[in-house]
Amino acid sequence: MGSFHYVIKDEIGIHARPAGMLAKMAKGFDSAVTITKGEKTVDASKLMAVMGLGVKKGDEIVISTDNTEDLEILKKFFEENL
Repeated sequence: MGSFHYVIKDEIGIHARPAGMLAKMAKGFDSAVTITKGEKTVDASKLMAVMGLGVKKGDEIVISTDNTEDLEILKKFFEENL
């Protein structure tokens, strides 16, 4: 399993548009993708779960998946959108 840490740079945090894009992307992967903020871990393919984390600018999250290719795609997504 691979993972990376990311500090949110978007002024609004993870809001509806990027959360929807992330959930759609995660649903297309063969492996499960999770996001962890503090003690809470959610399935990234579940839009409401991602929104429920309440991730704001400056928050550090951990993104995890079993597929290293998917992990690279996710890193790029976060750098470009959040």
